[in-house]
Amino acid sequence: MSKPQPPPSRARLWLRLAFWAAVLASSALAARGVKRMMLDDPRFILREPLAGAEESEDFVIHGLRYASRTRVEQVFAGDFGKNVLLVPADERRRRLLAVDWVEDATVARLWPNRLVVSVRERQPVAFVEVVRDAQTVRLARLALIDAEGVLLEQPPRAKFSFPILTGVFERQTEAERKPKVERLRRFLEEIGPLGKDVSEVDVSAHDLRVSVKVGSRSLDLLLGDRNYQKRMQRFLQHYPEIRRRSPSATLFDLRLDDRITAKE
Repeated sequence: MSKPQPPPSRARLWLRLAFWAAVLASSALAARGVKRMMLDDPRFILREPLAGAEESEDFVIHGLRYASRTRVEQVFAGDFGKNVLLVPADERRRRLLAVDWVEDATVARLWPNRLVVSVRERQPVAFVEVVRDAQTVRLARLALIDAEGVLLEQPPRAKFSFPILTGVFERQTEAERKPKVERLRRFLEEIGPLGKDVSEVDVSAHDLRVSVKVGSRSLDLLLGDRNYQKRMQRFLQHYPEIRRRSPSATLFDLRLDDRITAKE
């Protein structure tokens, strides 16, 4: 039967503690030395893109289509000429989210001195007239709006084919605009191909009102709050006869499924 081992002496215990303390201290000093070397090494300096250049080896932006490249670069203006390790990636991402059209973004540091910015842009779904509130005279300016109710300025030279959404206002919050945009999207999804002739959708009231082009005429239809496709199809099917009977009418009430009423 083996004898039990005696407990280590206090001197041996202190030697072990001293040994591991020395190891930790030397590791910390080594880490600090490596960090200082990297911070002083010119290979880690983020170089500024050349004036007018769309691409740079050190600073790369992915995903830009409508957002301003200049505004994105300005977010990092204070980082050029400095060590890429000192770039506060989370703070830069937060500032990128404030740039018009930017929905989400990531900022990645790559060895040795590269900074890669990836942007996901917002997707517009309609035009909106920029109106501060219901009592204010409408401004002669169109903006775009996405599914989250975010207003977007039209980018230069970009072309979109969307109906105008009325009933949303600049003073409203995004949370207040979002359900109105969702109502527009549900309507367009329901009517399918018929949506190509819709020029304006008014969601300001309970009953949906839309402007639609039929032949060479622009007509306003009161559609209520349901059965949009059925009501529009029925109206278009009977419109030649309706026009013969009411040639000057441009507003039609389709809120009852069994009748179409012309508003003179």
